Amino acid sequence: MPRYALKVEYHGRPFAGWQRQADQPSVQGAIEDALAKLEPGPHTIAAAGRTDAGVHATGQVAQCDMTRDWDPFRLSEALNYHLKPLPVAIVAAARVDDDWHARFSAVERRYLFRLLMRRAPATHDAGLVWQVKQRLDPAPMRAAAAYLVGNHDFTTFRSSICQAASPVKTLDEITIEALDGVSGPELRFRLRARSFLHNQVRSIVGTLERVGAGAWSPEDVRTALEARDRAACGPVSPPEGLYLAGVGYPADPFTTDAAT
Repeated sequence: MPRYALKVEYHGRPFAGWQRQADQPSVQGAIEDALAKLEPGPHTIAAAGRTDAGVHATGQVAQCDMTRDWDPFRLSEALNYHLKPLPVAIVAAARVDDDWHARFSAVERRYLFRLLMRRAPATHDAGLVWQVKQRLDPAPMRAAAAYLVGNHDFTTFRSSICQAASPVKTLDEITIEALDGVSGPELRFRLRARSFLHNQVRSIVGTLERVGAGAWSPEDVRTALEARDRAACGPVSPPEGLYLAGVGYPADPFTTDAAT
């Protein structure tokens, strides 16, 4: 059966997360339903990451196995037709080897987190950013983030229901960019690692927000990390500012057959 990689973009607000659920809408379920309109099912797809309820994606990657030998562009167009009007889009599709796997072949995940700083309610960016009412100072936040880069036991920054076998992860990069967004001043956090623990990004961003607000010092973040205790974590940021922005593979599956 031909296997295809799908690059997926979605707005997370209407969904209970990526993973298919029996009684709630999911992104996985929406795509599998669309696939069933093209070929008889059942269809079961896999993704590079299982995003939580309310989390968005601009670069999620999934795989599907088909009976027919589809042209990748035609497959993406057909799926997009059947996904309407849901806020899910297949932005690229590519034929891949039968042993390629969206999750297990990945060597990197990249997340973006958007934080809007303004008092008036967000309108155009409502549901797409975490909004705080005060200005945050990015300089101490960057100093705090530096303590988190590298190989660490991230027990403090993982959900209590995380199912990962080990809390030890290598965080390759955290950058914090201050810019003038469409709705006002924003901070954009970019995090990169081979893999992440459940709620790790939201726990880190929520803790760094406390530093930017002056409630924590950068050294407090180092102390929290070294505590290896979930109780030492700062507040967990809400999901609406988080985006799965990209997934890296040894060879990009979309460079040759990608639909554009």
